[in-house]
Amino acid sequence: MEINISDDRPAGYAFLLEKLDFIVMPHPHVSLVSSTSSHRSTIQKNRVEEVYPAKYWPGDTIGDHLEFALKYDGVNLAMLKRIFDSLPEREIIAYIQSKPTGKYTRRIWFFYEFLLEKQLPLKNLTSGNYVEALDTADYYTISPRENSKRHRVVNNLLGSKEFCPIIRKTDKLKAMDSAGLRKRCEDIITSYPPELLRRALSYLYHKETKSSFAIEHVKASGSRTEKFIASLELAEQEDFCEKELLIALQNRIVDQRFKDSDYRLSQNYVGQAVSWQKEVIHYIAPKSNDLHGLMSGLVNAHKRMKDGAIPPVIHAAAIAYGFVFLHPFEDGNGRIHRFLIHNILSIQNMVPRGLMFPVSAVMLKNPSDYDGSLESFSKPLMQLIDYRLDEHGQMTVDNDTACWYQYIDMTAQAESLYDFVSKTIEEELADELRFLASYDSTKKTIQDIIDMPDRLIDLFIKLCLQNKGCLSKRKRSSQFDFLTNEELLVMEQAVRERYRDYQFVDQPSSTKTVVPLPGSLSRRIVPQ
Repeated sequence: MEINISDDRPAGYAFLLEKLDFIVMPHPHVSLVSSTSSHRSTIQKNRVEEVYPAKYWPGDTIGDHLEFALKYDGVNLAMLKRIFDSLPEREIIAYIQSKPTGKYTRRIWFFYEFLLEKQLPLKNLTSGNYVEALDTADYYTISPRENSKRHRVVNNLLGSKEFCPIIRKTDKLKAMDSAGLRKRCEDIITSYPPELLRRALSYLYHKETKSSFAIEHVKASGSRTEKFIASLELAEQEDFCEKELLIALQNRIVDQRFKDSDYRLSQNYVGQAVSWQKEVIHYIAPKSNDLHGLMSGLVNAHKRMKDGAIPPVIHAAAIAYGFVFLHPFEDGNGRIHRFLIHNILSIQNMVPRGLMFPVSAVMLKNPSDYDGSLESFSKPLMQLIDYRLDEHGQMTVDNDTACWYQYIDMTAQAESLYDFVSKTIEEELADELRFLASYDSTKKTIQDIIDMPDRLIDLFIKLCLQNKGCLSKRKRSSQFDFLTNEELLVMEQAVRERYRDYQFVDQPSSTKTVVPLPGSLSRRIVPQ
């Protein structure tokens, strides 16, 4: 029998948005109620549309659908704020008074006063079990929690009214094991000698710095590179998520002409010029008037998560992505965003002491994945902002947009960061250590054949790796004409044997990616 979907009625958030005529950020779950007994669901682009049987129809009042939304759709703080702002206070009061001890009623009451910072003319509850603001089976929550005695609700939210991200426990994130990732990292590094690890660490700091600048298509000067490296070296020792420290960090990593002494005072956006006097806007940051409260909230959320037993990757995603979405400075926001990932993973003991993860290198190698982690918020946000751009490129935002930045669902960002960290450990870190170990072994073998300067050994290995494990005739005649045929054959064989796990790749000169290793050695090979 064919189902007539025209009989399906929106319920929960979908009902409220239709009734109040809102356009909002997309919610991951949409509810409909059928006129039949059928129950079905479809998934499109990480969004579930679920149709419930007719008996699930909650009723026709706002309160009925608020309760249905919390029960079946989940918590969406930005949407709740918009709904509460639009409702007459008497409607909320009447609903709460109709069933004051109901667990969903108390949650609605708590969220109303939390989001609007307004106390309703209702007496405090004095009895009844406490209920959690967020169900710990479905959301990441802080522990220990705070009790709101007035509502008899446990406030286990990740942040405050000023900034409170939501991260859902998807199947992917439930499978995430922070301790397992750290253990895997420790297993990798303990199989190599300390001296090799020290050399690798120096290289990884340079690689992370160059990758972070390269993501933004910025060519870093020597001094800016060294300042960023120095900051990365401090990431495991000090918590940088404080206003003064963030400003000091920004001052160290940007051109001195663009240093900020406070959070920005102008409207910030990310755009791309496509023709004369025409620009495509990709992202619009919050208004400067909203920024101080948002950043204060972000710092407060960081402290709550730091003390609240939140998994390191979840914590880092909420704060680092939250920072870049708030875009508090004129320049350097992206680099600080990626720096905060290192900082939080380190202070949360995700990264073994004395090591760092080149996460930016993985992001640089997977640009569509990294862009996707940003665009999952920025693209739908752009549909909600009314703005004007004058002939000088100065932007004015005309509508109230603060709530979209205050209450971001960062589940997609957490999933992306988990992938980036996993790839960093399994690919970048493991490959760099393995490559250096192969280099040391190759160098020792060559030294046993002929005692020549380290500079020439480095050059020989590099040239062989760039030519399928063999030295070209031209390079031999110009650089190594002193080698006998027997010496050359044995040395080439040593390179191929030590790097037998790698595939030597021929590339046009215009597409070569040459990454410097310690000394003068560079490589252009891809692990199999």
